[in-house]
Order: sequence, then C-alpha cells, then structure tokens
Amino acid sequence: MFQRDIISKLELWVDKANRKPLVLRGARQVGKTTAVNLFAKNFDRYIYLNMDLEDDKALFEQGFTVFELYEAILLHKRMATREGKTLIFIDEIQNSPKAVAILRYFYEEMPHLCLIAAGSLLETLIDTQVSFPVGRVEYMVIRPCSFSEYLTALREENARKLLDTFPFPNYGHEILMKHFKIYALIGGMPEIIKRYSSGDQIADLSSIYESLLSSYADDVEKYARNETLKNVIRHVIQHSFYSAGERIAFQGFGQSKYKNREMGEAFSTLEKAFFLYLAYPVTSVTIPMEPNQRRAPKLQLLDTGLVNFSLGIQSEIFNAKNLSDAYRGRIAEHVVAQELLSLNDSVLYKLNYWTREDTGSMAEIDWVVQHKGYVIPIEVKSGPTGKLRSLHQFIDRAPHHCAVRVNAGPLAVTEEKTIKGKSYKLLNLPFYLVNKLPEYLNEMVS
Repeated sequence: MFQRDIISKLELWVDKANRKPLVLRGARQVGKTTAVNLFAKNFDRYIYLNMDLEDDKALFEQGFTVFELYEAILLHKRMATREGKTLIFIDEIQNSPKAVAILRYFYEEMPHLCLIAAGSLLETLIDTQVSFPVGRVEYMVIRPCSFSEYLTALREENARKLLDTFPFPNYGHEILMKHFKIYALIGGMPEIIKRYSSGDQIADLSSIYESLLSSYADDVEKYARNETLKNVIRHVIQHSFYSAGERIAFQGFGQSKYKNREMGEAFSTLEKAFFLYLAYPVTSVTIPMEPNQRRAPKLQLLDTGLVNFSLGIQSEIFNAKNLSDAYRGRIAEHVVAQELLSLNDSVLYKLNYWTREDTGSMAEIDWVVQHKGYVIPIEVKSGPTGKLRSLHQFIDRAPHHCAVRVNAGPLAVTEEKTIKGKSYKLLNLPFYLVNKLPEYLNEMVS
C-alpha cells in the first residue's frame, strides 16, 4: 500500500460539522478499499464489512434498528463497546439494498460514527436496483493514481518535492519529464504502479493488464439488464481503446450494426461504471459552460496505461523522443485529460473540449476548464505558437487574455499575439505540472 492524495480529502470529510455517510465511487481496482484501509489508521476502531460475505450481509437482513444493528456488528466482529473514534466501512454495498437503505439512519441517529460505503459496480445500479437515501449521504470519486501519487509510490521523494515547489525550478525539468514518460506509459492503476515500484520490468506487467481488462469484460453480465445490452457492452469494451482520445459517434461504433439507442445505453452504462468518460463540447468562451450533447463526444478511457497495452503501442511510447508526437499525439492528450480529471473528486465534475459554433468550422481546443469565472483553453501541442490557430480563434472571442499549452518543454509564461493581433499570456506547462494547473492559473490570472 502507498499513500493516496484522497486520504487528505477523507480527513476533511471527517472534520465536517454536518458529516454524512460517504459513498466512494470509482471503477474496479482503482484502490477504493486500499485507500479506506490506509485512512482507518487514524481511528481507534475500524470495522470492515463486506457485502460479498454472507455472514456480513446477513446482519442487514434482520430488520434491526440502527442501534440494534450496531450492537450486532460489534458482537459479530467480537468487539467491545468503548470510547474513541470509530470508522465503519461497508464494501460492495450494492449487493445489499437494505444496507444502502439504512445509511440514512446512521446519519440521523448515530452521527458520531464515521461511515464509508463503496462498491465496484455501484455506479450502474444507482438509478435502477438500489435507491440511495437522497440528502442523507455524500459522494466522492476516486480515480487512478495521478503523476504525483506515482512519484510517491516509487519513493521518489526528491522528485515529489520538486513537483510541489512553486514556481517549479527548471533545473529539474529533464528528470521530471523522464518520470512522466514512464507514468504516461504504464498508467495510474494502483496494482500496476505497486508492481513496477517493487522492481518489475514493464514487460512483466502484461499479466496484470490482462487481468484488469478481463475483470471488466467479465463484469458485463452484472452491468447489463438484458442479453442484447450485454453483447453491446462487450462490443464497446472491445473496440473503445482504438478510439481513445477521438470524437466518436454511437451509430456504427466499432463498425457495429447496433442501433444508436442500444449503443448509447451501453456507453452510458460503462460511463456510470467509470470504465470510460464521454467529454462533450462547449461552444461558449464564457461561463456557464453548457455541453452540447448533440455533438460528438470525445472518448476517454479509465487509464492511459490500459490504452497503451491494449493497442500494443508501449514500445512506441517508450522510444518516442517527444510524448506529443507518439501515436499521432493522442496519448499525450489522453494522459493530460486523465491528470485534469484527477484534480476533482466530485461526481458532478465534467471535462469538456471546445468547438466553434459556425457550421463547417474546424476550430477545436483540446480541453477547457473553468477557473475564477473564466473559461481557460488548454492545447496539448508541440511546435511553435504560430500553429495554435484554434487557440487564437478562442482568445479573439474570449473576455480574457490567458491560455495554456501543455507540451514537453520547460515551464514558461510568454507574451503572444493572435493572428488578428490580440495580445495574450500563454502558460507553457510541462506535462508533469498538469496536476498543479490551478496553482499556476491563480498566478497567471491574477
């Protein structure tokens, strides 16, 4: 086990005055259980319940009041009642609708207890088989490891210290780029990082990638509500990696003959399971950023390392002199999106890209983020600023003068002009600092 950044967020949750039971959401194998086990070290007593285990699940099937249930749990776990901070963790809670229902009573009648719930298939069941107590629980998303967590796992204390230094000292640029290239290659799945940090070579990780991919495919029957949807989901899982980072259409995806409605439902189901993410475009350069769901979304997969393995391009990434040029730049854009998503643990957070409203326009910005009331464009590019034509079109329309280019170069802020002559500041951000973007935007916007 290695330290995850979400631990500090869990500590903030514990200290809330009106703390509610917390439901951890996220894909399989992203480290939900491990993170809670690490967090549990802060408590006097830790009670772990797994709804995959019949004895644990049976405790919630007896019709107990919440007080009786708590006493039954203590008796079952052979624990005595005592003073101190107690954490209860209900894992795989989707297997027990009664456990879900009783969460509200822990909130209302035993608020002194800290309660966390999680489940690997939870997200596909929220709207159908399981009814969550509205207003009585809160949610937090856990995603694959960020680059900074990767450095922590590899015990690269000096590199992590450099990464946290503001502004970043450019003498550390080459070493951080080398680290980031490996991170972009193997990805952020905790088991992969754990094995790599223990000395396994990249070639030795194939069995873990295969196991992860097989586990997602094997879960299809649990995701699907009928046989047709089961087949469509299998098709999407099989073909999605080939379209990672691209705009897609549901109709005919992966050269299929499935109907648009069937394909849309399959994508929606897998998005709830956090296996993939659909990023829709916005056309405005000011807030609010309203996604246009009639336009083609970009397809983002759970983890860039899984994409590289599935496509068989690990050698290309490893040998690339510039990450921006590998696999036509799609991997660079994909891993940047993964880092941007890791910045936010809200289930409501959405990542978008930008296109012009004009019919037939080819202008497109890789990603846009909202910061202090502004919509900030982010391009993932190599090459001179003169080629940033879409970025120039965005800046010419925007009420501000700030833009971001992510590339393999060192950190710099330069004064630029659009083709039409509008001056703006361009934050040239190296890949390894994407996870620190808010700090650098604060400085530039101010």
